[in-house]
Amino acid sequence: MEWLDATVGWISLLWLFPVLFMFHDFEEILTVEAWAEEHRDKVLSAMPPFARKALTASFYCGTRQFARDVLYVFAFIVGATFLAVFFSFYLPFLAALSLFFIHSFTHAFQAIYLRMYTPGVWTAVFVALPYSAYAFYRFLGSDAAGWTEIGRSLILLAVIGPPLLLLLLKGRARAAGQ
Repeated sequence: MEWLDATVGWISLLWLFPVLFMFHDFEEILTVEAWAEEHRDKVLSAMPPFARKALTASFYCGTRQFARDVLYVFAFIVGATFLAVFFSFYLPFLAALSLFFIHSFTHAFQAIYLRMYTPGVWTAVFVALPYSAYAFYRFLGSDAAGWTEIGRSLILLAVIGPPLLLLLLKGRARAAGQ
């Protein structure tokens, strides 16, 4: 780890987040529409009723709508990175990083549960998970943030995440005509 710590500067580590987020989301953008068309029925039938009701519109989401959703998240990540780099204000960055980390596990779980490739699983496991784990390691090893700040970022994520998810799902339902 010493070599990696010495090679990747703090500012570079922070700016890697939006770059790697987009690398991960390009995998999803490029595959999600065709994958959903091919596997929609199998996946929806494997879901519990409450999840099926909430997520059905997402399986009719086209590439353009999905890319628009990604753009909103990307804009937030760039803004959070800007605040972290230029003002050492890490709370939004840590909240987004926490979501990126957790999101990696949801991709892996989906692929295992469905026993098939799911859009984004490769970059989640081989890009998002290692980067976010390493970023947390660097935060905890520096004076930038500790467990208290990470806990606060998780609280922020728990407060703003559900309403934003509902907005996303409503937008997809509206776009799908449901």
